[in-house]
Amino acid sequence: MAMPAKNHDLHGNVPENSPVALVMVDVINDLEFDGGDAILRNALPMAKRLASLARRARDAGIAVIYVNDNFGKWRSDFRALLDHCRNDNVRGRELAAILSPERSDYFVLKPKHSGFFSTTLDTLIEYLHVRTMIITGLTTDRCVLFTASDAHMRDLHIVVPEDCCAADSEEHHRDAMHMIQRVLGADVTTSEKLDLTRFLEEPARE
Repeated sequence: MAMPAKNHDLHGNVPENSPVALVMVDVINDLEFDGGDAILRNALPMAKRLASLARRARDAGIAVIYVNDNFGKWRSDFRALLDHCRNDNVRGRELAAILSPERSDYFVLKPKHSGFFSTTLDTLIEYLHVRTMIITGLTTDRCVLFTASDAHMRDLHIVVPEDCCAADSEEHHRDAMHMIQRVLGADVTTSEKLDLTRFLEEPARE
């Protein structure tokens, strides 16, 4: 029997069709590196706002995708990373507790800054028919910026709520947000003002 050329079924993962995706970059992070304290100071207030946005996204049927570093460990497993960050005595423990995933969420491990580089993110968003990507997390001037840039190159509509990203300093955060808005044309509306329903209803761009 001939097999179909393409399988459009994600085999029970939900939602299987989500024109909008909320991408959370490097929020499950032990922060056990130089500069981790500075990031944590800015990340904790941000995390509470992002947790609220993630709840709204899930309630609206929007896919939530965790995109995380593999920390150079090619045998990394997201669940093991989550367990480490939630249960070991690490800087990022409170951050992981606030932003723990739900069973319906998706997970992508990345080896470099961008969520797209050498990962399954392209395949996942293709199956989900994503046309708008809401990019959040750590850090604004590195992994968020690189991920947003690659999303822009793929002609996705980019939303980067400025209150749901953090860097090691306010200056670095502001500089990166300015570039994301000016160069990439991203919508940087704060999370509480984001109308998620509007993104779901927007027609696909040519």
